[in-house]
Amino acid sequence: MSVACASSPSSVDCGANHDHHSCIETALARAETLCVERGARLTVLRRRVLELVWSGHQPRGAYQLLEELGHNGRAAAPLTVYRALAFLVEQGLVHRIESLNAYVGCPVPDAGHTGQFLVCDQCGVATEINDPRVTQAVRDSAEELGFRIQQTTVEIRGRCLRCHGGAPA
Repeated sequence: MSVACASSPSSVDCGANHDHHSCIETALARAETLCVERGARLTVLRRRVLELVWSGHQPRGAYQLLEELGHNGRAAAPLTVYRALAFLVEQGLVHRIESLNAYVGCPVPDAGHTGQFLVCDQCGVATEINDPRVTQAVRDSAEELGFRIQQTTVEIRGRCLRCHGGAPA
């Protein structure tokens, strides 16, 4: 199945040859650079939360992250984790999957874009796509209705190639 990883902003095969450690390290390095450029503070806790979000391609909930922080001997309050997540979303380093109340790492945090996700109902993997045609269609429809968009997240639920066992369309 294809997912967008930090090591490659385009879709890559996250199969047996995927170096997820490199994926995480690339995301963290990119986050540190962007925060310095933007004058934003990537604190130790924010960095650790980002690392936990990137530890898999399945969306991660705040309480799951909180539990994992506790496993590493670093207790944190729920509000602290939510504040860290809010910072990461604000910086474009993670996206919130609204329907799951969970977060995924953004493979292209240095490029402004709307969130478009394919979410597998079976395995839970969320694949970010960035199709400008989708973005433009949403903008055009909103404009026709006189609607002012503040934030756009498109979530498409279904089954990924690996879970439905078929060939790509």
